[in-house]
Amino acid sequence: MKLFDKVTRRSFGFNVLVILGLAVVLGFLFFFSLGFLTRHGEVVTVPDIRGKSIEAATATLEGLGFGVEVRDSVYIDTMQALLVYEQTPERGDVVKVNRTVYLTVNKVVPPMVPMPDLEGLTFRSAEMTLKARRLNVGDTIYKPDFATNTVLQQLLNGKPIKAGKEIPEGSNITLVLSSGTGSMENPVPEIVGLTYMEAREVLAASNLNIGIVLFDGGVTDTLGAFVFKQMPARRNTLGELNLIRAGEGIDLWLSAERPVRDSTGLPQPAPAPGE
Repeated sequence: MKLFDKVTRRSFGFNVLVILGLAVVLGFLFFFSLGFLTRHGEVVTVPDIRGKSIEAATATLEGLGFGVEVRDSVYIDTMQALLVYEQTPERGDVVKVNRTVYLTVNKVVPPMVPMPDLEGLTFRSAEMTLKARRLNVGDTIYKPDFATNTVLQQLLNGKPIKAGKEIPEGSNITLVLSSGTGSMENPVPEIVGLTYMEAREVLAASNLNIGIVLFDGGVTDTLGAFVFKQMPARRNTLGELNLIRAGEGIDLWLSAERPVRDSTGLPQPAPAPGE
């Protein structure tokens, strides 16, 4: 009460001056301590912690006064799992202490992605399509065919891989590419009388492709069906050998019955169904 009486007995102007003085002192103390509390003016250079384990990166950053937070993850097939791939702020940046550094780390398990359909694309288009899916071009195998440098087949671990199948990100895809048709002409092989499976092997050995395949009504087993006609034929109407270049195709006609050869050794047409 005595203090209150003394304050109330002072003039109004004196009390205002006292209040202003206290405000100035408190403000000075606040701003003086703010720099100390926030370590104002203290800066540090962000170290390069890419390629380090999370534990090693955290120890390095916290030792310099940084906070650490794992913000994201990616999958890089050429990098070990759980290593730092990226950092924000970047290495060499000068920032205030107590700043949080955000880390992007490499995943342990690769995510699965659908295999794209590359057949018929040029090599460049196929390469770009694979990169967009985070897949890699593995080996390239060239095979004679008409469309030069286009994808004929896509393989994973040496086996054909269908479009849409889920495969690990970072997988290496082997591309079978067309080298164009050969410049040299060779005699057309005789495949009439062979089964379809045998005909495929003969044509593949000659770097020839199967063109159109037609069936008669009695075929139930395609691989075991017999070739009774081919186009182009082994010989022309004058008995001369027809010629063909590597990469070209031969059309086949298949029948359930093996074609009968006459006394000249030439195959005869397969009998019509019901005969």
